[in-house]
Amino acid sequence: MKTRKSLLTAVIGAALTFGVSAQAFAATTLKLSHNHTRDHAVHKAMDAMAKEVRKTTDGEVRIRIYPDAQLGSQRESMELMQNGALHMVKTNAAELEAFAPAYSAFNMPYLFRDQAHFYATQEGQIGEEILESSRDSGFIGLTYYDAGARSFYTNKPINTPEDLKGLKVRVQPSPSAIAMVEALGGNPTPLAYGELYTALQQGVVDAAENNIPSYGMSRHSEVSKYFSLDEHTMVPDVLVISTDAFDGLSEEHQQAVKTAALNSMQLMKTLWAESEKEERVKAEEIGVKFVNVDKAPFVTAVQPMYDDVKKNNPELFALIERIQSVK
Repeated sequence: MKTRKSLLTAVIGAALTFGVSAQAFAATTLKLSHNHTRDHAVHKAMDAMAKEVRKTTDGEVRIRIYPDAQLGSQRESMELMQNGALHMVKTNAAELEAFAPAYSAFNMPYLFRDQAHFYATQEGQIGEEILESSRDSGFIGLTYYDAGARSFYTNKPINTPEDLKGLKVRVQPSPSAIAMVEALGGNPTPLAYGELYTALQQGVVDAAENNIPSYGMSRHSEVSKYFSLDEHTMVPDVLVISTDAFDGLSEEHQQAVKTAALNSMQLMKTLWAESEKEERVKAEEIGVKFVNVDKAPFVTAVQPMYDDVKKNNPELFALIERIQSVK
């Protein structure tokens, strides 16, 4: 693993020689890594952002996108960015919990009342504070992308928390995600996303949790035929940029990049809604059953997580209360 990371750093570093550090008369090229396919809604949103940045800066700033985890997993890409070998990464709040504690709030189950509450939090003062909270880690957030609600899927209906007992559930490498599955009675199993299809197919894990488009586009619908709509979390994707890269831009170019990122967030809302509908229809056509569940038992089961945060992390609990009060 270390050898691979070193090689990636060296190769990408060489390729960036004419990137952010380019000569004054050359275009600044920002390299952006993400782990989705080109037909994923988030790639389309970021592609629109890249085109807007190129247009509004008269080609002086360009964003080159590397999809499909070409440059490594989300975690590897984050490390490459911190090492200066990448400029931008599309990641998510669960991954970012390890870099900036404020992102932990997004990973609390049943935090948001509805989608409107989710959007209002991101687009208000709290959302901007969280995006800025990682500056000491060498990067800041530019914008959020809708990633829908996450629910459990496996080969049997999950109607209550009791149905999760004893199941090995793949989770993201997030302390909050691990704690949630434990609270619901499952056995959390952190696993790289790229390994999940085979793990589900071979029984290495019994279940996973994600949004509908990711479930369908990653073909997990082929090996897990029940998608239970418990909608336990709404964890946004986050577009981040290294502080070295951002601070190296002129104020005019910084504003152009930030504005394009925010515009792409609004575009993503439309693209995401379309993708959810499309992928659900595709899944149903191959025999997937979508199960509506009573969320009340799930909400009750995870309440100890909030009690624990209140007792042991007053600063995070204060942030959670601020989010809960957003109108």
